[in-house]
Formats: sequence, structure tokens, C-alpha cells
Amino acid sequence: MNNAPPASARTRGRPRGNPPIRESLVSAARALFLERGYRRTTLRAVAGAAGVDPALIAYHFGSKKGLFADVMQFQCANALVVDDVLGGDPATLPDRLIDAVTDLWEDSDFRQLSARGDEAAEAIREYLEHELLARLVEFLGGRDATARATAVVTVLGGLIYTRYLNPLPTPSALTPSETRRILTPALRAALAPRAAHHGMSTGTGNRKWKFKHFPA
Repeated sequence: MNNAPPASARTRGRPRGNPPIRESLVSAARALFLERGYRRTTLRAVAGAAGVDPALIAYHFGSKKGLFADVMQFQCANALVVDDVLGGDPATLPDRLIDAVTDLWEDSDFRQLSARGDEAAEAIREYLEHELLARLVEFLGGRDATARATAVVTVLGGLIYTRYLNPLPTPSALTPSETRRILTPALRAALAPRAAHHGMSTGTGNRKWKFKHFPA
């Protein structure tokens, strides 16, 4: 008996399956989305370019929207290689995070893909929430890791929104290096461990707080 769940019940994003087939579908879809646009790209054309049965698209991605989301998230993952970004000097982590975001969005192919409105925005939200935020929480550790990671992703999400998705004149006019200079202090503050309460001071009645600062 075949107990495999139907295609519609499979989880989109990282379903089980043959990785080479999945990767070939993402690669073929990316090329066709760039050449023809989202609306004129058919699943049959993607399957033909990848040399596989069209039913495999439903198996791996559920729909064209699901396939497009994976193309976008694959682009994000290639640019925001989390292990590389997090693996360097902690003192320059804010710079690496901003550089990774601006490098991704300054790429003309990614800008073309991201023009696909709601589908693109949803894919980017999913990547920030389920990949970058989760990895930052794991990397930072400690009781305040989620708060710190959330602050970081909020700053980066604001950068993406005001500079690229719905650009405001002032942020969009900045060069990437100017963007890094302006936002690095905000990211450094977001990454800094939160204050811990260590009791009351004697004689003054004031609270005593100790701060551990993120490396300058």
C-alpha cells in the first residue's frame, strides 16, 4: 500500500525528495522566471527545461507559487550564507550582515525576481523568519537570544523595505557603504546582550545593572 501523503499535504519549503532533482527544478525555474517573468512561466516549461516529469514540481513545491518561493529563498541563502556571515569576527558582524543584504539586493537578477510583488515579499519574509532569525537565535544563545535576533531582523527588514521593496527617497539614495555606516550602530545595539538585574545597591536605593557590551 502507498502511504505517501498527497502532494497538497506536503510541507512547502524543504520537503523530502531527491536533492539533485529539486536543485535542477529550482535552477531551471530561476532561468525561466528571469527570461519570461512569473506569469508567462509554466510548470510544464520548467519541467521540460529540467528534464523531469511535471508531477515532480507538485511533489516538491506544491505549486508554481511554491516553486517561485524556493527560487527566491535559494537566492537569499546564496547571498546570506549564514555560516559565513556568522563565522567571522564578532566585532564586524553588523557590517557583514548589512553587506550581505545590500549585495543581494543590488544584484540585478534578484531585483528582477523581487519585482514579483506579494509572492516575492512572502518568500523573503519566510527566509528572514525561518532561516535567518532561527540561526541568529541559535548563534547568540542565552536567555535574551530571541529578543536580540528579533531586533536584528527588524533592522534588516526595515532596510529591505525602505531601500528596495517600497523605497523611500533618502534610504534608496544612499550607497551601500553609506548604508553600512548609518545602520551599523543600530545593529550593534540590537546584538548587544540585554541588561541583567543584580539586586539593589546599598545606601542609595537605586537599582544596580551590569551590561555586557557587544565588541566595539
